[in-house]
Amino acid sequence: MILYFEVHSFTDHVFHGNPAGVCPLDQWIDDELMQKIAKENGLSETAFFVPSKDGFDLRWFTPTMEVDLCGHATLASAFVLFEHLDYEGEMIVFHTQSGDLMVSKQGSAIVMDFPSRPATRVDAPDHLVNALNCELSDVYKARDYMVVLETEEAVRNLNPNFSELEQLNCTGVIVTAPGEEVDFVSRFFAPMAGIPEDPVTGSAHCTLTPYWAAVLGATDLAARQISERGGELACRLDDDRVQIAGRAVLYSRGFLNID
Repeated sequence: MILYFEVHSFTDHVFHGNPAGVCPLDQWIDDELMQKIAKENGLSETAFFVPSKDGFDLRWFTPTMEVDLCGHATLASAFVLFEHLDYEGEMIVFHTQSGDLMVSKQGSAIVMDFPSRPATRVDAPDHLVNALNCELSDVYKARDYMVVLETEEAVRNLNPNFSELEQLNCTGVIVTAPGEEVDFVSRFFAPMAGIPEDPVTGSAHCTLTPYWAAVLGATDLAARQISERGGELACRLDDDRVQIAGRAVLYSRGFLNID
């Protein structure tokens, strides 16, 4: 059996934020089995970690694929270690496909140190235009496409065509605008990764933060992902790194019977 947690990230209330599965392991299990567990969980991400010499090796799976970076499942993994597995250090080092990620606890928040992923301006591909069915004048690309709209209301009212989004050669699509009560808002769509709309996407803020820092002339930014569940993030641009802070809450704890 495998110890299993479900944590709701970027919130302090259950049924909000982004749910992530977390599986602490003594040693790695087969990749195929991790993918089956993630598919069975049906959450946007399931994280698996094992102890290493100076931290933990960490991997993330959507229901259909392994990804190279995930914010909310990293936050959830750190939350499980700090709050439920008696981790006593001040800093956790996660070794990942995106390099070493440093995570610390500061008060009630967990702060993650991620790589910055600035985007460059590109022409909007036809599938993106057809999917969003709105005026696309500001389109950028890093790992994901990023579309900048004029208002929070425009982002909130989007109703994408997911079959068109699935044709794009990327992990996901970020749509963002200036916020009414925060510095910026966003939504994130990734049907190509088995996630029609991700509730709160930490990794997207590796691209959002450098963009809005340049636009607003500030390095400390308050962000909100305005999905149905919603979530709050505090972001800081620090040279080629992005600090992303948020809270988390435990929803469930149990065991996976995979024998």
